[in-house]
Amino acid sequence: MTDIDARPTRSKGKVHYAWWILLAVSIIVGIAKGTLMNTAGLYLPPVTAELGIGMGTMTLYFSVSAIVTLIFLPIGGKLMAKYDPRQIVIFSIIFLGGSYAAFGMMSSVWGWYLLAVPLAVGGTLLSVIVGPVLINTWFRKRTGLALGILSAAGGLLGALSQPIVASIIAGPGWRTAYIAVGLASIAIVIPIALVLLKASPAAHGVLPLGVDEVAAPAAATSAGNAAGAAGAAGAAGAPVRESGIEIAVARKSLPFYLVLAFFFLVTSISSFSMHIPKHLASLGYDTKFAGTVMSVYMVGILVASLVLGYLVDVLSTKITAILTMALALLAVLAIIFAGTNTVIIMGAVAVFGVVSASIGILAPALVSSLFGKRDYALVYSNASLGLGIASIVALPAYGFVYDKTGSYIPVLWTIVGMLVINIICVFVAFQSQKKMVAKGLWITEDA
Repeated sequence: MTDIDARPTRSKGKVHYAWWILLAVSIIVGIAKGTLMNTAGLYLPPVTAELGIGMGTMTLYFSVSAIVTLIFLPIGGKLMAKYDPRQIVIFSIIFLGGSYAAFGMMSSVWGWYLLAVPLAVGGTLLSVIVGPVLINTWFRKRTGLALGILSAAGGLLGALSQPIVASIIAGPGWRTAYIAVGLASIAIVIPIALVLLKASPAAHGVLPLGVDEVAAPAAATSAGNAAGAAGAAGAAGAPVRESGIEIAVARKSLPFYLVLAFFFLVTSISSFSMHIPKHLASLGYDTKFAGTVMSVYMVGILVASLVLGYLVDVLSTKITAILTMALALLAVLAIIFAGTNTVIIMGAVAVFGVVSASIGILAPALVSSLFGKRDYALVYSNASLGLGIASIVALPAYGFVYDKTGSYIPVLWTIVGMLVINIICVFVAFQSQKKMVAKGLWITEDA
């Protein structure tokens, strides 16, 4: 029996405390993603210029960070299960924000390579693990909405942060920007964690939101189910074995490898956002314009997060994923043919935000829809290898292509091909999954 079974009370007030948790997590994760991680591309042009290094050499620090993330993901999950989330958040923001501030004191690219380790440890916990686990702990209904809001927060805070960071870089300089933004993030996140976060609903004396209204479906098809399963091994205790395909079977199946490929490609595609400022610089635009464009990109992520969460709930993961990839395809083609048309550039980059939004919504929803919730955490963590590998490979690869050709157009055409492949992966994965269900490989609850 889990803690939620032992706590019959609902909420102590009219507004369930789960919404306060969502507010806190949205700000915390939003600062980690939108203000820190998603502004990293703005620093690349001035830093490479001052240090006298190539874009490929500089962006290798993203690969170091990705390798650490790949290694640390399972460790981070165990830490979330063992320790109070407040401790995890404080530890993480000190690592993430502190590393960011330390970048401003570096005079060699090796500083970025070394600091990428604590940066990745803090970033992994805040941007990947904390949100899904806490949403799973506090929500049993409206998890799709919660997941969409969480993802949108990164877009909103990123939209607000991009022009501010760009202005600091263009004014006092990139060193001041690194230090100021890093220290400010620590000063904001720690009080929020201490005041608003709670260890669990049981510790606060309430049940998770909607715990008495949720009936487990035979097959998971919504982003809410994906979010609920994401933290199955989290602070709420040992999960009941629910319906779905077991990890041993899933790992040997075609849908698993197609999902892994989808994860790899969608992350590779999204990684291009870090190179957008450099692409704009190659077209003759300054840092301030790049900051404006990246702010528009963050708004695109915000809107896309809410829309995708809604579409997954009312349509299906399969249809939403295919439509999203098709829309991103049109956006990339618009970037290719936009030339120096600022209106088309900003519009296309805004639409391109659907790719980044899909990582936090479509990726977990695909695993939930294809494999259910039975061994969700294990299947998702294994499939997430695609996310980690893409982060290691794509960012520096794009940089080296630019160094060799002086243009990002070859990269953009490659991304067009990736999007087409992703559409095929989704279609074939669902067709193959139907055959697995027909063979009796989908196990019902507690079977």
